[in-house]
Amino acid sequence: MRTPSRRAAALAAAALCAATVIAVPAGPASAHGVPLGRRTLPAGDGWASATTGTTGGAAADAAHVFTVTTRAGLIAALNGADPTPKIIYVKGVVDANTGDDGRRLTCADYATGGYTLEGYLAAYDPAVWGRDSEPSGALEDARAASAARQTARIKPKVGSNTTIVGLGRAVLKGFNLHVDKADNVIIRNIHFQDAYDCFPQWDPTDGADGNWNSLYDNVSVTGSTHVWADHNTFDDGDNPDSAQPLYFGRPYQVHDGQLDITNGSDLATVSWNRFADHDKTMLIGSTNNPATDLGKLNVTVHHNVFDTVLQRAPRVRFGQVHVYNNHYEVPDGAGYVYSLGVGVQSKIYAQDNFFKLGAAVPLSEIVYNWGGTAVHAEGSLVAQGHRVRALDVLAAHNAAHDPDLSPDVGWTPTLHTRIDPALVVPLTVPLLAGAGRLR
Repeated sequence: MRTPSRRAAALAAAALCAATVIAVPAGPASAHGVPLGRRTLPAGDGWASATTGTTGGAAADAAHVFTVTTRAGLIAALNGADPTPKIIYVKGVVDANTGDDGRRLTCADYATGGYTLEGYLAAYDPAVWGRDSEPSGALEDARAASAARQTARIKPKVGSNTTIVGLGRAVLKGFNLHVDKADNVIIRNIHFQDAYDCFPQWDPTDGADGNWNSLYDNVSVTGSTHVWADHNTFDDGDNPDSAQPLYFGRPYQVHDGQLDITNGSDLATVSWNRFADHDKTMLIGSTNNPATDLGKLNVTVHHNVFDTVLQRAPRVRFGQVHVYNNHYEVPDGAGYVYSLGVGVQSKIYAQDNFFKLGAAVPLSEIVYNWGGTAVHAEGSLVAQGHRVRALDVLAAHNAAHDPDLSPDVGWTPTLHTRIDPALVVPLTVPLLAGAGRLR
């Protein structure tokens, strides 16, 4: 492990406290003079640059370049996941929960079959239903039917050869974009906000105490290849899970992931995004069954901000996942679970990440073992209080948990942009990551 000099550590500490404005580069994806929608993933920028690379809709003809300001406009432009090359510019705030007449829809508009939350809670209270089986019967059927109505409204599919890019401060609110069985997709410069589920399902068999489970991610990538998600912001807006009530003693969670890559997806690059104020953030691989995922789920995660996220930053199964130059901020230990989740046959190669942690956040919990055997971590720095120092996240995990994880993941990344020392990360990544930064 590289150990920073005392002078370097002092400079990093000073940078964290300084209020000065510093000059920063324009970011790795700048291409002045080329329209946003026609910019492509640079060669060598992570797994999404492998084989054919990722160009999205850059080859679109004039008839397939759209600027959308409404849900109806976005749905029309996507055209049922039509694979014809297309560029979709998003302008302003576009709300998924909008009716065909332009009216803002509420959860009551989706409810059907006699579903009410009060009725659902009464029917499946563990004191009534028990804890040995998942809910079934008329009210569970009504919940599922209500959820299907919301899904049809907020979860459009994104087809192959598509670029979706925000103009200025573009927001997709309440959407779950679904990149399903597609190839060659670019999503950039979008503020994804509050993909809430009106109808979470209670599962008393999930864990020791049961859990509420929701359906929607901001972006779901399933069975897809060559996907580049860059300079986006993901958060829950004014509807965070932390503000939800407890039912049956468990949080009534209305959000799932922010960006999940599952179901045999492969060759993705996740770069310069901001993930904020969320629980389950990024899942790479959703099952321990190797039939679909073995040899796939190869993802690069670089130069992202993970700000006050509780877990899955990312959680990985099977894939060779390169995690470098990311900035993690965990101000409070309350609710924090872990950052790097080491799942079955996962091969995380972590380099030069920076962890800014509150005093109560234990270093031993940065890595969590979800049934994996190895994680490679080098060059990390941690700031707690006014102290910046080198951090061996693997050693911290192994000192507190059994069995030990090995540092040998069996591969070394070759597709990547410049990897800066972790000392540079807090000076650049928080300033450049997220939506609204591209012109």
